[in-house]
Amino acid sequence: MASAKLEVANVSKSFRKPDGEPLPVVQELSLQVSSLEFLALLGPSGCGKSTLLRIIDGLIPCDTGSVRLDGEDITGVPGKGRGMVFQTFDLFPWRTALGNVEFGLEVKGLPKAERRASARRYLDLVGLRGFEESFPHQLSGGMQQRVGIARAFAIQPEILLMDEPFGALDVQTRDILQDELLRIWEQEQKTVLFVTHGIEEAIYLADRIIVFSPRPAHIVQEIRVSFGRPRHESMKTEPAFLEIRRDIWQVLKRGVQV
Repeated sequence: MASAKLEVANVSKSFRKPDGEPLPVVQELSLQVSSLEFLALLGPSGCGKSTLLRIIDGLIPCDTGSVRLDGEDITGVPGKGRGMVFQTFDLFPWRTALGNVEFGLEVKGLPKAERRASARRYLDLVGLRGFEESFPHQLSGGMQQRVGIARAFAIQPEILLMDEPFGALDVQTRDILQDELLRIWEQEQKTVLFVTHGIEEAIYLADRIIVFSPRPAHIVQEIRVSFGRPRHESMKTEPAFLEIRRDIWQVLKRGVQV
């Protein structure tokens, strides 16, 4: 494997049940992500994927273990070098699309003219030219998620963390945004860590897939996706695609049954 952009080492996390008993969610989990790699984390709902992503982003602390980005320990440090896209759009309702994309740049202290020009560029990149002054309630779900993607890319993160970003969208919009994400990723050249419970989505998007067990999450399989790029919708009907899908489904089904 190429030199790691991101290293997660022996991370564990438990929460407390109402009765005070610990609920293990992530268990001694380690993984590496190479520079410019698109890595998908795949597993059943509730297995701990999103918890792991929030630990990597520094939004919640881990009980044990560490997270390193470009060799620097960022364990428990929110946001540094990372951009996050959530499943729920999490836009500020009082800000326009342009204002939402500008927010991270404001936090970084960029001058108004510079951050406005950057925000416009990324809204153009996600296909929202002409909607800069629209508020979230005036946008469809897919358009709101485009704003979220533009906001994450605009801060120029070292790694982009995506937590089931298309999970709340209808099938047609999800398929369109998968292609849009690949187009933007290939243009912007970013490392991506993408959480999903969709097998086809993981195969279609990723260079490599890590399959998690049910809670507490640990790695049960790693799959390298051999399809070239750019990806096309037609690959979803190819025998090799269907074989990978079947193999992953068997792994997930065994885990759920156990």
